[in-house]
Amino acid sequence: MDDQISPSHQDWRSYDPIHSDLIAAKDLVYNPCRFDCSRPLPEAQNAEYGAYVFNLNALAIRFRVAKITPTKIGQFVTLWERVGDGPIQPYDVSDPADFFVISTRNGSDFGQFIFPKAVLCEQDIVSSKGKGGKRAIRVYPPWDKPASRQAQKTQSWQLEYFLDIPVNVPIDYVRAQRLYSPKSLV
Repeated sequence: MDDQISPSHQDWRSYDPIHSDLIAAKDLVYNPCRFDCSRPLPEAQNAEYGAYVFNLNALAIRFRVAKITPTKIGQFVTLWERVGDGPIQPYDVSDPADFFVISTRNGSDFGQFIFPKAVLCEQDIVSSKGKGGKRAIRVYPPWDKPASRQAQKTQSWQLEYFLDIPVNVPIDYVRAQRLYSPKSLV
């Protein structure tokens, strides 16, 4: 029997610093679900938002950490790329990502939005053939209570893709496996 540790189950702490939310997701969700995870590679152009790319069960993940802003409910996150020396632009449906995973945290509240690329295209967040799309969005985890109708509508569709990652309560691993399933891509 081979005594080497599979690369997917290595401790990411031995690599260059990786955002604590991504380490926590691996420890609390990916490892217990037995997901096969590649080593995350940082995306320098979005480093301020804890940006990484990695594969999870052969699916391409773009990971971000949302930020709390001082004046508005919800959390803000960027979803853009720069090709060469050109201007920043929204990700396009042709981008190789399968999921855009956005980590959210407020005190002891912690979770992830696990958005299939097709859903973000339907919501005009990811562009299609260079048309439409957004460079940044606001996400509304369940602990946020937005007052505006538009924000409530946005929260409603976003929560379909939210995975709560509680600290002292069992995680819904069935939901985690469903949200990260290739079946959720269609």
